[in-house]
Amino acid sequence: MTYVGAQAEKKKVIFSGVQPTGVITIGNYLGAIKNWTKLQEDYNCLFCVVDMHSITVRQDPVLLRKRARDLLCMYIAAGLDPEKNIMYYQSHVSAHAELAWILSCFTYMGELNRMTQFKEKSSKQGANINAGLYTYPILMAADILLYQSDLVPVGHDQKQHLELAREIATRFNNVYGDVLTVPDPYIAKIGAKIMSLQEPTKKMSKSDENPNGFISLLDEPNVILNKIKRAVTDSDREVTYSDDKPGVKNLIDIYSCTTGESIETSIERFNGKGYGELKSIVGEAVVEELRPIQETFKDLQKNKDYIDGIIKKNGETANYLATKTLRKVQKKVGFPVRIR
Repeated sequence: MTYVGAQAEKKKVIFSGVQPTGVITIGNYLGAIKNWTKLQEDYNCLFCVVDMHSITVRQDPVLLRKRARDLLCMYIAAGLDPEKNIMYYQSHVSAHAELAWILSCFTYMGELNRMTQFKEKSSKQGANINAGLYTYPILMAADILLYQSDLVPVGHDQKQHLELAREIATRFNNVYGDVLTVPDPYIAKIGAKIMSLQEPTKKMSKSDENPNGFISLLDEPNVILNKIKRAVTDSDREVTYSDDKPGVKNLIDIYSCTTGESIETSIERFNGKGYGELKSIVGEAVVEELRPIQETFKDLQKNKDYIDGIIKKNGETANYLATKTLRKVQKKVGFPVRIR
């Protein structure tokens, strides 16, 4: 891995991650992971399995560990090279938690109170409105700032959290000098937000109670075809790409992101076709896109030693980089230097 070598200094750093909760959907894949595969040649990339964020909601420990490993395998199956990128478990790098505490002392209550995701999630969690859910954006800021990240691929729903990370970094730098890199968002032109197949005005979610609302990356071909066949459209039968027809628009977005075809070309392709043909073509495109990913994923699950080696090697590299930043921050705030 060349990330820590001299060559690495010439490239900008990108950080992103996915929670290992629930299944990975084509929304996660088309909106994030597929775009990441296009970045790995031009940037130094860290793709984290953010398991620490996951426990703001109660998790089955055995299932969480399995899903974390599955997600790491899925990163590789989807085309991320573990020799070019750092793919690791957030919980294996204690600097995430250590920096989050320091940054919490540079974050204002009013800023956290304005976080819309906290308001949305706390309304759904009943009695378990815990402090971790409230301070989640500070841990996310630590994730990003630990690695001096220049760019963060984010969906529209995470832009507010990134803005807070930028604000915290700027505030810290104003006190202590140029210590933390202030990151910029990296937002793909299309595919940043794939919507639910059943409620196309809402983002596709792996926590959707209706399994027909999302497509898992591991769904069988017949399941994928049936879910898209059942996708909500509207009553007038005309295939047009418009905000007034969110279901049709979403299917065309899925097709465009899956095939790499431009929105304009995709619209022309479906001109004059009915909803049945639209759904059939989109379904087949998704099946063919996921087929090699599913095959590679199954092979990786069987290769325990290979995956264990990646976890160990990538975790060590992430620890090395994170510790460099953490030590700088600790020194700046006045913590005693460690005696070695």
